[in-house]
Amino acid sequence: MVNTVAFKERLEQILSHYEITASAFADAIGVQRSSISHLLSGRNKPSLDFVLKVIREFPEVNLYWLLNGKGVFPESAPPPSKAADTSLPDPLKGGAVPAVSEIESIVVFYKDGSFRKYLPSQSKEVGIP
Repeated sequence: MVNTVAFKERLEQILSHYEITASAFADAIGVQRSSISHLLSGRNKPSLDFVLKVIREFPEVNLYWLLNGKGVFPESAPPPSKAADTSLPDPLKGGAVPAVSEIESIVVFYKDGSFRKYLPSQSKEVGIP
């Protein structure tokens, strides 16, 4: 059984480590903001789904550390600074889509090993059906 008070302290430690608010954390893992509020107040215990979302989105969080305080956090190197983040934004998470001047080709791979390559500039497709 998870100790709610200790879990709350570890959750606060995660928020502090990543320097994010509870709202931003909720958005990052895809849960309602009220879920984080209820966990931080001690009203609710974490669900398995919640725990899995945390460790999926924040790989430095050790599962055993999060659940029972055993292990270390962060598990790996510290997170990169916000200024040094060179990753592309994720449009599915509300990030801006980079401007595209011209698409060279689009390739669709099928499970049977075949593929189709679409060449928009030439308006034709190439590949193995």
